[in-house]
Amino acid sequence: MAVLRWAVLGLILHCCPLSVSGGKVLIWPGEFSHWLNMKTIVEELGKRGHEVTVITHTASPSVRNSTLVGGRYRLEILQVPFTRQDVWEFMDEKLRYWMYEMPNDSVLTASKKYKAILEVGVRQNQEICNVLFSNSDLLDRLRTDQYDVLLSDPMSTGGELLAEYLGLPFVLSIRFSFANTMERLCGQLPSPPSYVPGIGFEYTDQMNFEQRLKNILFCVSQDILFKYAASTKWDGFFTEVLGTPTTFCEIMGKADIWLIRTYWDFEYPRPLLPNFKFVGGLHCKPAKPLPEDMEEFVQSSGDDGIVVFSLGFLVKNLTTERANTIATALGQIPQKVLWRYSGEKPDTLAHNTRLYDWIPQNNLLGHPKTKAFITHGGTNGLYEAIYHGVPLVGVPLFADQPDNIMHMKVKGAAVMMDFNKMTSQDLVDGLNKVINDPLYKENMMRLSRIHHDQPMKPLDTAVFWIEFVMRNKGAKHLRVESHNLSWYQYHCLDVAAALLALVVLIIVVTVKTCTFCFRKCFRKTKARQKTE
Repeated sequence: MAVLRWAVLGLILHCCPLSVSGGKVLIWPGEFSHWLNMKTIVEELGKRGHEVTVITHTASPSVRNSTLVGGRYRLEILQVPFTRQDVWEFMDEKLRYWMYEMPNDSVLTASKKYKAILEVGVRQNQEICNVLFSNSDLLDRLRTDQYDVLLSDPMSTGGELLAEYLGLPFVLSIRFSFANTMERLCGQLPSPPSYVPGIGFEYTDQMNFEQRLKNILFCVSQDILFKYAASTKWDGFFTEVLGTPTTFCEIMGKADIWLIRTYWDFEYPRPLLPNFKFVGGLHCKPAKPLPEDMEEFVQSSGDDGIVVFSLGFLVKNLTTERANTIATALGQIPQKVLWRYSGEKPDTLAHNTRLYDWIPQNNLLGHPKTKAFITHGGTNGLYEAIYHGVPLVGVPLFADQPDNIMHMKVKGAAVMMDFNKMTSQDLVDGLNKVINDPLYKENMMRLSRIHHDQPMKPLDTAVFWIEFVMRNKGAKHLRVESHNLSWYQYHCLDVAAALLALVVLIIVVTVKTCTFCFRKCFRKTKARQKTE
């Protein structure tokens, strides 16, 4: 009987891993596609019995209107001095410049223009933080509620400062920063530039001399820009709120866990720290049945199957020329095409293509008739394609998208197009290649097997580490000591200097000794010669 009891107990512990029942979680979310990942985590935390409070604002284009299911949630809405329309105008201006104008500008011109555009976003972020930290009633209530952990998306600065202000451990959910600057400088993530390409530069882990040189220069330039932006925009504000001298990067570096929204199915092999955890594809799920009219259109494709086409949530319209170029290409393939597009209907749209304001992308990618996915290369869509094993035609537009598609191209699961330069024939050739060449499907299925072959599902991994921080009041034991080292100690330059000084001292002493002995011997020989 005793053996049976222990066996039953072991089975229960195996099936029901350690969890925190009824904890309190504070959320500082990002917007747009970032919120999709955060929302998935929030709802899972709610299902597990945690009380979740999400801090958002009146101009939020994504968070405020979301419907959260399956738990106890509360929204704390900040009254900000700008509108949702202002946020959309900022995003539209940024996307328009990034997609159509930046490729034609010089590096200097692009830097100036993009800096001016980003100033608007930074100013909006600062206004959100000003409203939050000037609301003493809300801050007192948050302190009184005694939260266990704060989950933050660094897309929006402020969550790490709120955690420090309230004395809470915090977890970051992040896909990337350009050249991995935030991860390297604040998280102390080792990133040797000899084989770890900076995100945003479209290099692989196999770089020749010229590429390694450019990679180093790119990382250095991004470090300078990051430090300048942090020191001029945020360090003073962080110091004012906390009442002691500090910096943005110092507070960011106190994160207990970094949840990185990728995995080894996507990443090149590289060093990783114990408090960096991969959770790529946490939002992916098995496909559900399609709406009846959509299923009918899909089934009408016969053996040719379908192509799913989406440039993401943010890109709702294209120029007439680009839309017609794409529509012409889609009309030349035998597959039926479901295109998420809410712009003006292209004149060249063929009968095999249907436009939708919204599509159930995950469910379409999981449909057995889906042959290819035309995508801008956003991480969410990319991971849905990996999850279901659908090869890609990548048309990257901005941010990390060129880098993402390059990863998939190197792994043999995608072809890559230039949005502004591709012709209709280029797109047709790319589609025919990934659909008709079985290697693309085989390579994507290999990545899909890697993705599914994990000890825990990505969402369970994310929630486990959040609850781990809650159970243990933080995870500082996973933070490396390099956080407390100066730059010269980190690179052992002081040790190198000491060893160099020792070598120089040995050389000097040796030379001096030899010179002294030589002179002594020379004098004795000279004196003997005179005597003789």
